Amino acid sequence: MKRKLIDSDEVLATLLKNPLFRKEMEKLEPQHQLERAIIEARMNNGLSQRDLAKSINSTQAVISRIESGSVSPSLNTINKIAMALGKKLKIDFVTR
Repeated sequence: MKRKLIDSDEVLATLLKNPLFRKEMEKLEPQHQLERAIIEARMNNGLSQRDLAKSINSTQAVISRIESGSVSPSLNTINKIAMALGKKLKIDFVTR
């Protein structure tokens, strides 16, 4: 029996039709934005996770967990990462 491959975008689109799923995804969006911002800034600076970790006196495993969303870093840690990447941390509340 041949298995049909399912496109992940199709699966996500289907799941997002469920209001409860959509609400949970919206709750996670700030965390995902943070993860993407750190990864993008780190890569734009040509740094490995290990390089970034050393610059904030941490370990590569910690950076990996932050970038994967396994842990939620403290504001202090986020600020250290921003500074190590030559960035300034900006926090803003916006209207939904």
